[in-house]
Formats: sequence, C-alpha cells, structure tokens
Amino acid sequence: MSDYQETLYEGYGQRFSIDKMLHEVRTEHQHLVIFENARMGRVMALDGVIQTTEADEFIYHEMLTHVPILAHGLAKRVLIIGGGDGGMLREVTKHRSVEHITMVEIDATVVDMCKQFLPNHSRGAYDDPRLNLVIDDGMRFVATTEEKFDVIISDSTDPIGPGEVLFSENFYEACRRCLNDGGILVTQNGTPFMQLGEVQTTAKRMNGLFSDWHFYQAAVPTYIGGAMTFAWGSTNADYRKLPLETLRQRYAGSGIVTRYYNADIHQAAFALPQYVLEAVHKPSND
Repeated sequence: MSDYQETLYEGYGQRFSIDKMLHEVRTEHQHLVIFENARMGRVMALDGVIQTTEADEFIYHEMLTHVPILAHGLAKRVLIIGGGDGGMLREVTKHRSVEHITMVEIDATVVDMCKQFLPNHSRGAYDDPRLNLVIDDGMRFVATTEEKFDVIISDSTDPIGPGEVLFSENFYEACRRCLNDGGILVTQNGTPFMQLGEVQTTAKRMNGLFSDWHFYQAAVPTYIGGAMTFAWGSTNADYRKLPLETLRQRYAGSGIVTRYYNADIHQAAFALPQYVLEAVHKPSND
C-alpha cells in the first residue's frame, strides 16, 4: 500500500493512503489519478492536488450550487465552468426550475474517467436533457459566447496549470458580460488561511465589476487549511441579504434533500473572519 502526498503547499500538507489505485493517466492537460482510500472513499487528484473525495464532496458541491440558485430564486439558465467530476452538475439538476444547464470542461478525459470511476459524483446527471456539455477552455467560452446566464458557477482547480486563467481579471470580466441582469457569479477561491493572496486578488477584481461582491465559506475537510472561501458577485445586493424566512421557504419549496446546506448555513456562510475582511478591505458590517 502506497501513499499519496499532496504537493499544494510548501512544508505543509496531507497524505492519503492509497488502498487501491483505480486509474492513472496523463491527459492532454494534466496528470490524473483516482484511487480508493478507506476513510475518504474514492479520491481524485490532478497534478499533485486533491480535487475531490466521495466522503466530503457533498459539502463543496451543495454550497457552490444551492447558495446562488436559491438566493437568485428565479434562475433558469445556469453555466458551470469546470466541474468535470459531475458533482456540481448533479446538484444543479436537482433544481426543477432550472431550464438549461451549460457545462464547459476543458478536459474530456476527466469527464470520462469520473463517469467510470466516480459514478456517485454525477449519478446520471450527464444524461439530463437540460444539459449542454461543451469540451472547451472555460475562458475561451465565456469570452466568445453570445449566451446569457442567471447563475455562473466556476468550479476550477487551483490557480496553477490549466485552472490559472480562471482566476484572471479577463475571466471575471467575461463572466460579468455573460450574466443576465441580476445574475450571480460564484467561484471556488481556496482556503484563505493558506491562500490569502488569492482571496485579495479576487476581491480587487470583483470590486471593479460587481456592485455587490463578497465571499462566503464552508469547511471541506479535504481542502486542507481550514474553511474554504467562495467568491460571490452580483449586481443586486438584495440577493445576499435575504431574510431567513425567504431562504427557508425557497429551500422547502425546492424539495431538494441536502446533507450540508440549509437556510441557516446559507445565511451564516457570509459571515467572515476578521482577518479575511481586513485583507479584502471590507467593513465588518457589510
């Protein structure tokens, strides 16, 4: 039995025992491994960085989908950038009110391998008739598409390798252009304790583009370093300050069964630690 040592940070990290190697391949874009681990179930890593595990993926996927979609309340068209493991797609398809889902993933091999080796992530969501799956560079797609979306979810890798461009100013600008009036953009943004610079960079970019921008958070054990932040950008500040009662009604009305998300968690997730607020120059009562 060998070990998988994550290489995201210098001098600090996490180790998984590989109980069984299921698949290893160098795709056109990155080095992918999927293995079995007794504690976390099946695990996928790309280029030395853990991407997702069966045990805790629900936290990440529920928070990046249900928070923006239920906050919006009328989202009909959703764009997912990245998300090749299918977990994000699975959660978005649970919203019956969503009429059209476009998913843009750069690496077709990731989609194929995850369908085969991580079937619990997508649970058949790739067969949903509302889905338009596009194998393309996410940056190129948002820069050139004529389509508009109510919610855009960027489920990217860390800002190294193929995912780097998905943290660029051009990317956020292009997403802003593709949003309908009152649309919402959310993006994976790393753990601020370890990646505060990334959060600051995103804050600067969001600040120039969205009249209402903020971060929200959730603790996902696999993403080592504490709570993880998600960036939030919208042209309508009301979405972020919905009364708890409204969120409860929408959640109940959706009929969606969750394992992490609920209305109270939704509201509380926008409360940020002081060091994060100070780093992004946000007054604590915003």
